[in-house]
Amino acid sequence: MGPPDISKLIVRTSMKDRAAFDLLYKQTSGKLFGVCLRVLRDRGDAEEALQEVFVKIWTKADRFAVSDLSPISWLVAIARNHAIDRVRARRSPSANIDAALAVADPTPGPEAMAVAGGETERIHHCLDELEKDRAAAVRGAYLSGESYAELAERFKVPLNTMRTWLRRSLLKLRECLER
Repeated sequence: MGPPDISKLIVRTSMKDRAAFDLLYKQTSGKLFGVCLRVLRDRGDAEEALQEVFVKIWTKADRFAVSDLSPISWLVAIARNHAIDRVRARRSPSANIDAALAVADPTPGPEAMAVAGGETERIHHCLDELEKDRAAAVRGAYLSGESYAELAERFKVPLNTMRTWLRRSLLKLRECLER
């Protein structure tokens, strides 16, 4: 089995899962260090910024669910914005802000950030509208990282039935969230 999906790791990190956070760090720190280094142009500054970026990821992981960004774009946006803030804080006219501005900005707009606070509550409300076993299967697959096969075994249903449960449950969740 391959490495866990980054979006699942972010969701598990939002639930303060240390192991998921450690794995997220291992899988993404190289790329995020590259973003920091490109903007800051100093290895020591970039290393320090990277540590601060992961503190932000730990504290803001619950905001990912409402972002329209891919998981890596969301992480890159946090790193990029943090590095730009560090450049601005230097208040040095010689600081090369152009390099920072050249990195794509996939951050959500102010509206998406304003909505972020209430979205977690809405997601849990919508999960509660599902049948208990379906909601438990969705939580197992997308929050705990259980495989479809593990869930099928746990709920004593065939694998294809579990796939159907999850597919239909996600459609119901989307309908609920769009109301």
